Amino acid sequence: MQVKRLWIVVALAGSVLAQDSESGQGAATAPTSAESVEDKWDYFIHETAAPFTLGAGAFNAAVSQATHSAPLYGRDWNAYPERFGASIGDIASQNFFGDFVLASAFHEDTRYVREGPSHGLWPRIGYALSRAVVTRKDDNDGETFNWANVLGTGMSAGLSNAYYPPASRTLHETMINWGTSLAGSGLANLAPEFWQDFHGWLKRRFRKQP
Repeated sequence: MQVKRLWIVVALAGSVLAQDSESGQGAATAPTSAESVEDKWDYFIHETAAPFTLGAGAFNAAVSQATHSAPLYGRDWNAYPERFGASIGDIASQNFFGDFVLASAFHEDTRYVREGPSHGLWPRIGYALSRAVVTRKDDNDGETFNWANVLGTGMSAGLSNAYYPPASRTLHETMINWGTSLAGSGLANLAPEFWQDFHGWLKRRFRKQP
């Protein structure tokens, strides 16, 4: 069971990577301009329409199918398209609630900003994971509890009951969905935090090849 839960977290991290991978690869300094409601809407549209969303949805559906985890559409591979559709719905609703509706209501800037190589490895890992529950205020006016992400993943988990099969609509399954989504959002931040480092390492390594 623990292995199954781990795979669920990894899959959900992949879904959040679809949301954050492009926007999180910028400079290690925070944006200087505040996000308006229109900016947040544009951000939601951009990240939801990104090609990574389809890849993350396919990956999540494959893991759910292989481990027979929620949403429980069945073991037959004919259920895969249903799992894929549900995964895309989950990603879109997390983006909508977290990065548009609640970010606007709480005046939070949910865009991930990496710390970069000027910081140590473990502090960077801790920082990336912490962004699941900590974010910046609009106007770069300090940090605050990440209500947009915490409540947004919960609202998305609740909305999933509208299209999940009956076996996955229980309170227990909804709470697991919420918890793994929240954990996955922290794990997914490791990608934008370290991608530039990994990409630079690859370039240096292949440049040395004869």
